[in-house]
Amino acid sequence: MRLKTLLLTFSAFLMASAASAQIMEPVEWKQSTADLGDGVYDLKMTATIEDHFHMYDMGPYVDGPNATTVTVSPTPGVTLIDGVTASVKPVRGFDSGFGMEVGYFEKSVTFTQRVKVTSADDVRVRVNIEWQTCNDDTCLPPTDEDFFFKLSGVEGGQAAVTTAATKEQVRRLEAESSILSTVIAAILWGFAALLTPCVFPMVPMTVSFFMKSSGSKSKGRFMASFYGLSIIALYTLPIAIIILVTYLAGGDAVTADIFNWLATHWIPNIIFFLVFMIFAASFLGAFEIVLPSSLVNKSDAKADKGGLVGVFFMALTLVLVSFSCTGPIVGSILVQSTQGEIWQPILTMLVFSAAFALPFTIFAFFPSLLKNLPKSGGWLNSVKVVLGFIELALGLKFLSVADQTYHWGLLDREVYIALWIVIFSMLGFYLLGKLRFSHDSDEPYIKVKRLFLAIITFAFVVYLIPGMFGAPLKALSGYLPPMHTHDFNLMEGGRAISSNGNSEAKGKKYSDFLHMPHGLDGFFDYEEGMAYARKAGKPVLLDFSGHGCVNCREMEANVWSDKEVLRILGDEYVIISLYVDDKKELPQSEWVTLPNGKVLKTLGKINANFQTTRFGVNGQPYYILLDNEGRQLAPARGYNLNVKEYIDFLNSGVAKYKEIK
Repeated sequence: MRLKTLLLTFSAFLMASAASAQIMEPVEWKQSTADLGDGVYDLKMTATIEDHFHMYDMGPYVDGPNATTVTVSPTPGVTLIDGVTASVKPVRGFDSGFGMEVGYFEKSVTFTQRVKVTSADDVRVRVNIEWQTCNDDTCLPPTDEDFFFKLSGVEGGQAAVTTAATKEQVRRLEAESSILSTVIAAILWGFAALLTPCVFPMVPMTVSFFMKSSGSKSKGRFMASFYGLSIIALYTLPIAIIILVTYLAGGDAVTADIFNWLATHWIPNIIFFLVFMIFAASFLGAFEIVLPSSLVNKSDAKADKGGLVGVFFMALTLVLVSFSCTGPIVGSILVQSTQGEIWQPILTMLVFSAAFALPFTIFAFFPSLLKNLPKSGGWLNSVKVVLGFIELALGLKFLSVADQTYHWGLLDREVYIALWIVIFSMLGFYLLGKLRFSHDSDEPYIKVKRLFLAIITFAFVVYLIPGMFGAPLKALSGYLPPMHTHDFNLMEGGRAISSNGNSEAKGKKYSDFLHMPHGLDGFFDYEEGMAYARKAGKPVLLDFSGHGCVNCREMEANVWSDKEVLRILGDEYVIISLYVDDKKELPQSEWVTLPNGKVLKTLGKINANFQTTRFGVNGQPYYILLDNEGRQLAPARGYNLNVKEYIDFLNSGVAKYKEIK
């Protein structure tokens, strides 16, 4: 019987190409949603089947035809009510080809899944249907289709033991808190850019120009305000337009793919690394980077026309002239922000440019403040040199991301720390006047401000030194390579640091290049981890992570390192860590083909697709507690460094698992 099944299936595939030349897909699908009230919905998928064809029912069959399968994948905040139902009973009869009684649908059938929304926010449900159709002469190969339903949240959220709506809001707040650090950094960089030699002299010059040429104070203030808004627009609108175009062309998934490529692929990371090194050399006085003078002159000439048009081109001139100082700053915060939601680059550029443009407006409204500004001089060059050292240090992060995602092994943790120690030591000596560059002014003595900055810098160097010998350096966990890349740990007798030293970890898929932190045992393949969880009778912590994810490293260093968290993770859970940015190309047998025909070949893309299609989220870190059958035990959790809340999160999953088991 098994041989007959194989022969029939093989015959179906041989005849598929010939059949497709004459017959289009004989099943046409339509989806609809019925709102039953109180957050209950019926999700309907209706198949219209061409005459003389039939679709097999949901079986199941052993050594028989390919039964229709309906897989429902809800996001958090959706509960399935019962199973999938068919609108009509299948026709049943004996199939001589398979030697068994089978059921099938003709003409039309509607599959319905009833769900209940328990979240106050809108949710998504993905339904995948796989089916096979046959007629009296031939069978077509099995095919499948995805259906996506977006359902409105319910007022008040979930009224169960714990309100899912509240926890969903908490999850959103956790995600937003990870954005806050990037926004704050953008604001600080915006103000720092003002102190560069390219920009600082422009503040009194432009404000004075507005006050003299406007004819009145009120008009001058209006023109200066428009000048500041123009600066914001020139920095923000280009990135917003790029995101909008990519979104309209291919949806949010395409935009996310572009930013994911920017954040993790070796080409942009190596380019950013080289750009940072070049700009750092320029900041240190090796050469001057400027845009073509013709471009600047054209913009400056149009600024002489006056009116709002002239003011706009004055703002454009400032942006172009200041490029050599603001270029690397803008690039740094943009790349950092692409690791979050697709709108985050727009937000970070908006706050950066607002901080950058704010002084122009303030000084226009209160011109007397110009008297209190320090005069341009050698201190501006010192600021530029300090920024050059910082650019050297920050640029290494891009090389590190490429090194981690592609497993080159070039920039291990101790090499990275050693470079930082040297860079910041040289910065300290520069601040003390022991190291000078060609454009520096003579300083007869060290000012108190520089002394304090030197003390802070050398204190940072002292903090870095233990990291050479295995210290975790938790405050920098998001910016340093992971601990498993450290060659030795002097604090543990010089042994190499290994995250997968546990005997259970050996031989697991991808464990030769992926590692768990803190010596935890875990899996890097979802199916393998779930199989072990069923065998061990434990719930699962599903950890969506990434090599270039700063917040992931901070969570591992500051939360997972807690003794109680480690105990719960080690004793109560099976950990499955799925890296969404790993560039390892898998064997062809493990590739995933999407409904649109796109083939996912790398481990990271497959894991990222699993996260978005199964859970409707594409941010990391993202922690989900599941039972060993894949059912969610508690609302998911994102970036949050509160250790107690994370312990409560883990304990809630354990309690729920014991309750349902």
